[in-house]
Amino acid sequence: MQNSSNSTAIEITGSTHEATVSNRKHTLGNVQLRDRETNALLLIPIPSQDPHDPLNWPQWRKYYIAGLVCLAMTMSNFLAGGPSVAIVSTALDFFPKAAEKGTLTSSAIPKVAYFFTTTSLLQGVGCFVWVPLANKYGRRPVYLVSYLIYFGTALWLIFEKSYAGFLAGRIIMGFGAGAAETIAPITIADVFFLHERGAIMSFYNCALSVGVALGIVISGLITIDHNWRTIYQVSSALIGSVLILILLTFPETSYHRQCEDSSVSAVCTSAKDDKDGSSESSNSAFGLSPVIPPKTGLLRTLALWNKPITHESLLKLFVRPFLLVTLPPVLWAALVQSVTIGFLVAVSSNIGTAFEVAYGFEAYQSGLCFVAAIIGSVFGIPAGGHLGDEVADYLTKRNKGMREPEMRLPVISISMVTAPLALLLYGIGIERQLHWIVPTIGLGLLNFSITQAASVSLVYVIDSYRPVAGEVSLAVMGFKSMFGFLLSFYTNPWINTSGYQKAYGAMAGISAAILILWIPFYIWGKRIRNITWHWRLVSFVYWDDDREVGE
Repeated sequence: MQNSSNSTAIEITGSTHEATVSNRKHTLGNVQLRDRETNALLLIPIPSQDPHDPLNWPQWRKYYIAGLVCLAMTMSNFLAGGPSVAIVSTALDFFPKAAEKGTLTSSAIPKVAYFFTTTSLLQGVGCFVWVPLANKYGRRPVYLVSYLIYFGTALWLIFEKSYAGFLAGRIIMGFGAGAAETIAPITIADVFFLHERGAIMSFYNCALSVGVALGIVISGLITIDHNWRTIYQVSSALIGSVLILILLTFPETSYHRQCEDSSVSAVCTSAKDDKDGSSESSNSAFGLSPVIPPKTGLLRTLALWNKPITHESLLKLFVRPFLLVTLPPVLWAALVQSVTIGFLVAVSSNIGTAFEVAYGFEAYQSGLCFVAAIIGSVFGIPAGGHLGDEVADYLTKRNKGMREPEMRLPVISISMVTAPLALLLYGIGIERQLHWIVPTIGLGLLNFSITQAASVSLVYVIDSYRPVAGEVSLAVMGFKSMFGFLLSFYTNPWINTSGYQKAYGAMAGISAAILILWIPFYIWGKRIRNITWHWRLVSFVYWDDDREVGE
């Protein structure tokens, strides 16, 4: 595999598997990632010798899965937020007399805005159902069922004429579309090693923000010569295509990894590049002869249903995210997502009206401004992923090979500048009607900050609480979605009362105050994680042994 040639990992375990599990539960992300003597990169988690272990899959297959997950993530937000650029024509379609009565902006548009705010809310709330099911029964069936709901509602809304029916369809759409947002981080953690995770996760966060931007750009272009309902026709075709790819090519990625022989005191795992780029592990140095399951055909990995992958009850899986968000690192990561992605929701829910009033832009012209958002998201990939991994690796070497989750936090200082600056440029640019490029640059910087800061903060908490990565992602994303819903609900009244400059100036101050907290977490984060892990409340969400993944 890449970046891990000739590397060797040695793990000293206790005399029993239970002792090993107990120790791992208390590491909370502090792992030996480089050999103390040779400084060679170690593979965390240690891959098994099972060919079905996702860590042993060929590198090309891992990247394909990551790409498909990112595509699914992009399409989840494509239709969820894209049609908002045509909110005026949509309002006139459902309330044709609004322009004559003078209630277009005061009544019709706010009512149609519920199509998008409720979808955003259900994208987050629905995950409180999807993630426990994915942790219990696997990722593949949840991807298929949720995307089938998403595809079905997209087709339904092409023909729905009533306001109530359309609103109901958008609500159900949000429920189906949101699953990919929180299951994607679990999938990435299933397939990639610790030292690869940051770079791949930055692509995920880029897809998260690009989905909204691409949806708005394409939706705006469609409205030039077509009715706004054509957006749903095009989107249905795209969503259906992704559903077919998931059905035919996306395998189950969950895997229960445990010690082959609990009585052995040391296990050595080596990884090397073979001709197809797959990862291989060997325990022969210690004379181990584990039972290696035979490699089966492709159809087994594409089964529609699997036996439960954990003995934990669904009730515990449902409750855990609500208690995890009380942990300071998880709460901070949720707030980082809120002041980046949440504030983008505020911008996108108002951008059509803002650019029309300030610059006389039509829907497609406002949509084209989101090209800057796509560019900013792409630039955020190396800034949040590769740079974060490099900084963390540098600090790991200085720490005698011991990796701590906080080591990737310093790079978030970039977004500590760009996120507030983005909101100021947007608010001041619209308020004072500066050149349209000013708020457009703000859009680009805000999306850069989403990809960069959101990626770093999410990987930080996943590394800290890896066995429950799904519940951690859910706690973060669910909190963000509810914050975004409330913000989109109050954005227009806030702007009407305070003006763009003061409203977005306040958002800039809030974002700076949240992002600067990386400094105390970097200094005291390890101590905070260890102390809060022993809170009595948190003890109710300790995970079972079968959730352990080897890190």
